[in-house]
Amino acid sequence: MNIAVLGTGVVGNAIGTKLAQLGHKVTMGSRTANNEKAAAWVKTAGANASQGTFADAASFGEIIFNCTSGAGTLDALKAAGAQNLKGKTLLDISNPLDFSKGMPPTLFVCNTDSLGEQIQRAFPDAKVVKTLNTTNCNIMVNPSLLSGEHDMFLCGNDATAKAQALDILKNWFGWKTVIDLGDITGARAMEMMVLSWVRLWGTLQTANFNYKIVRQ
Repeated sequence: MNIAVLGTGVVGNAIGTKLAQLGHKVTMGSRTANNEKAAAWVKTAGANASQGTFADAASFGEIIFNCTSGAGTLDALKAAGAQNLKGKTLLDISNPLDFSKGMPPTLFVCNTDSLGEQIQRAFPDAKVVKTLNTTNCNIMVNPSLLSGEHDMFLCGNDATAKAQALDILKNWFGWKTVIDLGDITGARAMEMMVLSWVRLWGTLQTANFNYKIVRQ
């Protein structure tokens, strides 16, 4: 499958590398066609990896992973082009973190709205599924790094897109338990969970942990 990964940071690298290892053709998108970070990733990710602009990647991909920083997400998706997102499953991994006042960060949108919802409103023809934003990028693509069962979440308006995302999470990345939080408004809760995650990261002094929901 042809897949777009938007963003050249650690999340984009982890997602893109895993997808290329699985045999998918992956184009990493950034603001410029010759981005140095993307070029370095292409060199290490193998023959299935390529790079281009956000628009190049989005046009190429049958599925799109948004791995950009939250503050730059809407601009990046605008650069990708609404026509290149139309009708496609868009897995949104971004978080609306605001570091303007230092650590710990706050959220620049929360409670009555979310970045996931803003994306869906800005691109109504895309099928936005919020997922993978509540854990470390290495665990996103390899949940077996942690012993025992632990949980991933997703939400979105389109049932077919959520089913496709669920297949990716379980059969490509190895997640055993995925909890569906309903429509895209579920992104409010998922994004707010990241504030707890950041606090736990500081307390535990490791990013290798995740949430587990214990049921009766």
